Amino acid sequence: MARTESVELTVLCLIYDKDRYLLQDRVKEDWKGYTLPGGHVEAGESIVDAVVREMREETGLTVLNPKLCGVKQFPTDEGRYIVFLFRADRFEGKLASSEEGEMRWVRKEDMSQIQLVNDFHMLLQVMLDDRLNEFQYVIENDEWKAILK
Repeated sequence: MARTESVELTVLCLIYDKDRYLLQDRVKEDWKGYTLPGGHVEAGESIVDAVVREMREETGLTVLNPKLCGVKQFPTDEGRYIVFLFRADRFEGKLASSEEGEMRWVRKEDMSQIQLVNDFHMLLQVMLDDRLNEFQYVIENDEWKAILK
């Protein structure tokens, strides 16, 4: 068995302010709906620098001291897709949207009224529950199965 594989590295960040989350109404068809802002880690870039850069590009905000709070991963035809999950409650700057989608503050109790991406609640569970570290998709019998660890 090979000890190396092709890996795509990305980041997501839960930016929150008391009882509300900053969500992006994602326009791309591959993961459509309200979700967390994020993007790819560039070659040679640190993971933390990537999340700060991506948040600034997609939200207009500079996150201060983002905390790594989990990992999401799933298999691809080329190898593995890894998402480093961060959360941040300290930020500065002026909120702005990007070509990725419109940014919107959503109160926790109002989230049932918007169309979230299909695995949002599991993603949020891993990010907020300190007993969890990982959200992994595996393929068993040609079906995708989500595992939280």
